[in-house]
Amino acid sequence: MSKKSRRTGGSTAVLESGSAAGPAESVNPRRPCPCGSGRRYKACHGSADAADLIVTRPFAGLAAETELIALREFLPSASAPLTLIEPRDDVPSVVLASVLPGAAAALTRSDGSIMLGMQVQTHTGDLSRDLAAALEWALAAQPSSVLSVVGRASIGNRYGDLIVDEPLHVTVHEDFSWWLEEQVEPGSEVALSLERANAAIMPTARVADLPGAYWVDAGERAHLRWVRPEDEPPLMAALARLAVADRLDLGDGTRYVGSFRAHGRLVPVWDLDRDAHASEWDAPALAFAERLALALAVDEPLTDAERRARDGILGRQFTLR
Repeated sequence: MSKKSRRTGGSTAVLESGSAAGPAESVNPRRPCPCGSGRRYKACHGSADAADLIVTRPFAGLAAETELIALREFLPSASAPLTLIEPRDDVPSVVLASVLPGAAAALTRSDGSIMLGMQVQTHTGDLSRDLAAALEWALAAQPSSVLSVVGRASIGNRYGDLIVDEPLHVTVHEDFSWWLEEQVEPGSEVALSLERANAAIMPTARVADLPGAYWVDAGERAHLRWVRPEDEPPLMAALARLAVADRLDLGDGTRYVGSFRAHGRLVPVWDLDRDAHASEWDAPALAFAERLALALAVDEPLTDAERRARDGILGRQFTLR
């Protein structure tokens, strides 16, 4: 029964996040597309170029949405275990990675375990379907195989149809040694490639185990990037209330600098004191989370000052797919 419930949850996410629920013959081409675009199915996900359509919020409705976005957009070296809805004895584990060697979409290890990459060489307009396609390839592949790029399918399973809908437990790594199954010879081509990859990593750490919240040392400044689960209008209103109350920062030496949109969610960003250790931001982030929750709970129209603050905050945004 529990498996059936989980699969049902995944199917709901399919319709909410903007893709067809099944083959073309299962949807009337003259009816509105199940993705919610407002276009008829034959002009949307039933069209010849459906694989190029952009699904604005590919992970809508999933418990791991904020972590999936962080893995896709800005975590340099991180991984999280996944649970198959239909476990297989010949697949010891499935791991979701921020990035794999060569920005591959998937690979299988010698023991049959699977690794899926979020930051890939090419992708379609639906990242959720890309992940499912890569996983299906890996489930059918021989051990020690690599899928460099994902296909261009416009129909088929999506993430929530194959993976149990549950929060992700993300581990942030200091380097990419977790890529390797065994030790490599110093000075070898593999070792040199690993050194180059490690040199490009920006130091990153989770903040207070808050979903989607990460400290990043970007060089001259450190930042807190926090993928938020709320819809944009109430979040913008809450941030505006905090701005007017002069409670939008995270303490001395910090500054709210703006936000970016990624895959249908908003990611606020703060400048932080680079000399402070990542763990020193746990308490300020938790305190801000409490302030934000109170501001989100306010059900009153914005004041003139709060509207001006909201407009100013909106002016400091840009969008990532």
